[in-house]
Amino acid sequence: MPEVRPNLVNLERVSKSFGIRPLLTDVSLGIGAGERIGIVGRNGDGKTTLLEVMTGLQEPDSGRVSRQRGLLVGYLHQGDRLEDTHSVREAVLGGRSDHEWAADPRTREVVEELLADVELDRAVLGLSGGERRRCALAALLLDDHDLVVLDEPTNHLDVEAVAWLAAHLASRPSALVVVTHDRWFLDAVCQWTWEVHDGVVDAYEGGYAAFVLAKAERQRQAAASEVRRQNLVRKELAWLRRGAPARTSKPKFRIDAATALIEDVPPPRDRMELQRFATQRLGKDVIDVEDVDLVRGDRRLLTHATWRLGPGDRVGIVGVNGAGKTSVLAMLSGDLAPTAGRVRLGRTVALEHLTQQLDPVSLGQGDPEARVLPTVESIRRVTRTVDGEITATAMLERFGFTGDRLTARIADLSGGERRRFQLLRLLLTEPNVLLLDEPTNDLDIETLTVLEDFLDGWPGTLVVVSHDRYFLERVTDSVWALLGDGQISMLPRGVDEYLEWRSRSIERPAPAAEPVPVPERSIAPETTPKAKAGSAEERTARKTLARLDKQLERIAEQEAALNAEVLEHAQDYERLAELSARLSELAAEKDELELEWLEAAEVLE
Repeated sequence: MPEVRPNLVNLERVSKSFGIRPLLTDVSLGIGAGERIGIVGRNGDGKTTLLEVMTGLQEPDSGRVSRQRGLLVGYLHQGDRLEDTHSVREAVLGGRSDHEWAADPRTREVVEELLADVELDRAVLGLSGGERRRCALAALLLDDHDLVVLDEPTNHLDVEAVAWLAAHLASRPSALVVVTHDRWFLDAVCQWTWEVHDGVVDAYEGGYAAFVLAKAERQRQAAASEVRRQNLVRKELAWLRRGAPARTSKPKFRIDAATALIEDVPPPRDRMELQRFATQRLGKDVIDVEDVDLVRGDRRLLTHATWRLGPGDRVGIVGVNGAGKTSVLAMLSGDLAPTAGRVRLGRTVALEHLTQQLDPVSLGQGDPEARVLPTVESIRRVTRTVDGEITATAMLERFGFTGDRLTARIADLSGGERRRFQLLRLLLTEPNVLLLDEPTNDLDIETLTVLEDFLDGWPGTLVVVSHDRYFLERVTDSVWALLGDGQISMLPRGVDEYLEWRSRSIERPAPAAEPVPVPERSIAPETTPKAKAGSAEERTARKTLARLDKQLERIAEQEAALNAEVLEHAQDYERLAELSARLSELAAEKDELELEWLEAAEVLE
């Protein structure tokens, strides 16, 4: 008989409450060696609490949690545990020098994929939120664990990094428990899906696609009375069964009845009807980008770029972090003027832009006592879609604001609720052009499904920037990319084509770390002429390179000295702020010198 190995972690009749609200009630479950489990559920339903009870960070109110003796657990929290006084090298690599970590293929892969644009000798203090997140993830992946626990690991990762992380985790021998709203990631990695809701944990075999199928079947068998929720599941199920990409998990249960649910379900959205409605509202001209240059600091993001968005277009934009996706959205919205060329909006355009920031204006927080329902009703009591009219109250309910949350103060909303409310306020203004910058941040899967359902009936032009591949493919009809060549390029095969292009690229650094030397449009030709051997031009270029090498060495020495000072003055926060500002100045100066070095080197090639 095969050997039966004990679980790494067991929960037996575990209960846990937050205040008077029960989050877990008599939950019994186990994690086996090598199992990969995804956890889904609404924000606030207890997903993170379940992780903390499993790992011993919280004690259950009742019940028993047992762990295998000597169990090694690696936990990526939503907030990192990095020391501000450490360098990135110390925080991630334990101080190992370049030749030490680069000699280990596994370490080299993690560093090159997650820290390509982060200086290893830079102080943790001053890193952006995204850089800190990637450092914390890299540090965890470089250690050996029996069980890896990840809480929203795809936050701050671009599409390419998410694909790499999925492949990396699927190849690791350790068990994995992951909380994420990234449904493509769940499908690519997980063998089981646990849904946390109403104090219980339901287990489904397979990834997200299998979870949707099984949930639809369970609801059908139980003759669920929540018609609205079942309709949402049926619509998503239809999309999945009609060929959604990356469905790697095969459910072992019988799906004939689930298939019968969708035999007469139309595609998620009627593209022709939406385009007809959008043309009525928008006319033929929406947004025209005409021969545009876009420069941010020393980064040239667009060069002679021309792009046209028509009525009813649904477009996704991909590119590595720093490629300029957010800047392009800001340019389309009018918040950022192009350096050259022009962006022309149609006369009937009513544009709204969802940014990544939760600023008070977007939340309608002029009044500290403002409450949810009155604020929404002051904007619009009824909004229109292709399917008909929806009241403000119905919209609030669809986006999870029910009961006492309808009268809650906006200032008291959680992060996830604020993001939902920000999105809802924007939709109620009835825009006909919608720009969404990472709209899935802080939203749970149920809210994402509701948003997708609303957009299915929303007649307008949609532009989405998102690292959430599932959402991007679900709500858009075409994918365009910023590939570092100054253009916005259409990818007929979507995200798959983008990932293939990236994997073929010889140079790995992201655009944010390596400026692309594009000539100024009015004074330089398209290519830099090469110097003849022995010419005065060649000698000048070599002198320039020698001078720049010395300047770059000087900056490297100054950075090292400043990073040493950061460690010295760990408790002096005023001094730390000064050091951080000086390090930022040096980084900007270094970027300019590197660009000049590249231009000089081109003459000699």
